[in-house]
Amino acid sequence: MKRTLLCIIGIAAGIVAFASNEKDTTKQAADETAIKLPQGFIISEVATGLKEPRHIAVNANGSMFVKLGNLMDGKGNLLLQDENKDGKYDKQTGFGAYTGTGMFIKDGFLYASSDTEVFRYKLDDKGNIANDVRPETIITGLIDRRQHSSKSIVLDNAGNIYVNIGAYSNSCQEKDRARGAKGMQPCPILDSAGGIWQFNAAKTNQTYKDGVRYATGLRNVVGLDWNNSTNGLFVMQHGRDGLHDLFPDMYDTKQSAELPAECMYQLNKGDNAGWPYIYYDQLQHKKILAPEYGGDGKKEGDATIINPVVAFPGHMAPNGLLFYTGNMFPEKYKNGAFIAFHGSWNRAPEPQKGYFVAFVPFKDGKPNGDWEIFADNFAGGPEFVSPGKAKHRPTGLAQGPDGALYVSDDKGGVIYKITYKQ
Repeated sequence: MKRTLLCIIGIAAGIVAFASNEKDTTKQAADETAIKLPQGFIISEVATGLKEPRHIAVNANGSMFVKLGNLMDGKGNLLLQDENKDGKYDKQTGFGAYTGTGMFIKDGFLYASSDTEVFRYKLDDKGNIANDVRPETIITGLIDRRQHSSKSIVLDNAGNIYVNIGAYSNSCQEKDRARGAKGMQPCPILDSAGGIWQFNAAKTNQTYKDGVRYATGLRNVVGLDWNNSTNGLFVMQHGRDGLHDLFPDMYDTKQSAELPAECMYQLNKGDNAGWPYIYYDQLQHKKILAPEYGGDGKKEGDATIINPVVAFPGHMAPNGLLFYTGNMFPEKYKNGAFIAFHGSWNRAPEPQKGYFVAFVPFKDGKPNGDWEIFADNFAGGPEFVSPGKAKHRPTGLAQGPDGALYVSDDKGGVIYKITYKQ
């Protein structure tokens, strides 16, 4: 009897141990896929099941507008509202039968872009769309060649709207992305793309002739924001691809993975960031003449081309930029820049990178200290760090009226809210 009792106790202990190990394994797996944040920060999902949510904008009343990259029930924009006040958006209202990226709220209007136009919607006192059926067309006829087609937008404080018009090319070669092909000189694309255009935010039916090419030499800008501390425009450029693939005698695969830098620029009217003639090498800290235009990886480019204010590793695809002005986060974040890195696809055979939200501290309107990863592991673990496998990919950023940070994920269809509690 005693031996039987000891056997039963032993079996029971084994079951408990097995259950405990199973629980620990589950917790470990959850920890490996969880989004990682600095101590004190909390992340939660406030909307799910969306079709490629791109850029987002939050109203003063906490409701959110979402630009979709794919139609939902025939609509390309969403108004999200939290009707039961549980902290999650439980009501969705679609409007506008066009997809795109740009979304911005300013002075009682919502601005939203397709890949060829920018529309303006009047908001009512409750922050809802007042003229859903017939929005004003602010800008029309922008070029769209199905490469770098996003028309990201931002407004300043003087009634101007800034629109990215991406270059429909990698490096303005005579034959795009062909090994060893020379670059066109001058690059004919720059007359209508490859830069930032400025328009009147209140005038309707504007075309290229009504706008100003505010800055040129920018291959593609998806993330941009107006910095109220400096009263200036900041942008994040997607750098060119294929240095090794196109010029294997000059660049090895490691160099091609790291170069060129993904750059943050502060832009003034008339600035030239150099694409396609140069790229910025963050390892040499130099503007390097592109190989399509006679460069060899060492020759420096035109000295009149502007320098970036921050240079990140290559090919991480910065899709969102936001200057944080809220009071919820610790003081170090005040007026600093958050960047949503969508994640790379062309660093192979080197490991892919990105799939995180970075932070750049600012002081007196300038970067002050090294950039850091703020929210990491959106991909869901090291084995998922590639576009095809990643569970989530950060795209848009917005600040809530309480100072919370919102992040859109166009891969998983999720909107995240990041808060801080000391």
